[in-house]
Amino acid sequence: MAAVGAGGSTAAAGPGALSAGALEPGTASAGETELLLTCEGAEARGQGLPQPLPETSVRIPAHRRLKYISLAVLVVQNASLILSIRYARTLPGDRFFATTAVVMAEVLKGLTCLLLLFAQKRGNVKHLVLFLHEAVLVQYVDTLKLAVPSLIYTLQNNLQYVAISNLPAATFQVTYQLKILTTALFSVLMLNRSLSRLQWASLLLLFTGVAIVQAQQASGGGPRPLDQNPGAGLAAVVASCLSSGFAGVYFEKILKGSSGSVWLRNLQLGLFGTALGLVGLWWAEGTAVATRGFFFGYTPAVWGVVLNQAFGGLLVAVVVKYADNILKGFATSLSIVLSTVASIRLFGFHVDPLFALGAGLVIGAVYLYSLPRGAAKAIASASASASGPCVHQQPPGQPPPPQLSSHHGDLITESFLPKSVLVK
Repeated sequence: MAAVGAGGSTAAAGPGALSAGALEPGTASAGETELLLTCEGAEARGQGLPQPLPETSVRIPAHRRLKYISLAVLVVQNASLILSIRYARTLPGDRFFATTAVVMAEVLKGLTCLLLLFAQKRGNVKHLVLFLHEAVLVQYVDTLKLAVPSLIYTLQNNLQYVAISNLPAATFQVTYQLKILTTALFSVLMLNRSLSRLQWASLLLLFTGVAIVQAQQASGGGPRPLDQNPGAGLAAVVASCLSSGFAGVYFEKILKGSSGSVWLRNLQLGLFGTALGLVGLWWAEGTAVATRGFFFGYTPAVWGVVLNQAFGGLLVAVVVKYADNILKGFATSLSIVLSTVASIRLFGFHVDPLFALGAGLVIGAVYLYSLPRGAAKAIASASASASGPCVHQQPPGQPPPPQLSSHHGDLITESFLPKSVLVK
């Protein structure tokens, strides 16, 4: 059964079944249901026999279920990766080498994509080898184009470990939303995209919120372990946001018009990421890894981090097509709240009014930035009408203007969230 998200719904029904998606019932409110008609006795048609009544059952629309599942996946993945890294890096005992975790994540991601491509070729090894030879070696120019974003992504992953090791998980989660600002700026500079006034205002609000949170961190909010350096953590997260924004926009630019599947591109990124990660390992921690071993300090918590980093992004790439921009912004906001609550319980994080104010501004900015263009215009017009009386007189005999649905997920509007923000 195939399904398409907010833009439409498509289902492949089995024999003798008519799916609700094929009926195109239009937009439905949250309390409405769809009917699934199961037609029995198809053989009786044409034989003059009476037709049995169709069975009806009440079901939740498939696209709504997928949106809720996507929301849960995005929230859990966003929050769990940061929390798990923070937990693994602050455990007492031997500390694992972050560079080895980055390499292992790239290896597992590449192997997973290779298995998925193998399944797409129906288990035919010869077809897979010929396909990879053509896509990777013959079209080597397209392959080499991915070396730049792969290098930046590898650097970004290493910087995340540095940042999370030196900043509380909640502070990192809030500050890391600067990647929306950097991605938007690189989209304007490299892709010639235009931003609305609401977008610019939300970016300013985002920067203000992050600045407030960092001011709270600099003022010494809560106890701080002696081996942590907030200055180094802030520098690492800012560099990570810059690299994330540039790599995402560059990746989008070079792949426009490309016919390669997402699994092929992730396999190519994994190949470069593994090679570049090994170079970084040798340069930064080569002697220590050679002395203590590649898997030194690995615990079940560390393996959880590696698996989350390897499969989390692939999982998000699968479910993200079922989530509209509002849902993505809502998921980011929920992940900030979840990370803050978990940090209080797990790490003794202290939330003061200054942090709450900054985090609230960031959550509001993320939501406003992710609004579709139609909703943004509605907000702008509502603000304009609130500033002074404006009465619209409908000419006699003319039909009333169409009304926007109150359900944002039902709006068919142009998205203005940069694509490189949507999928990491």
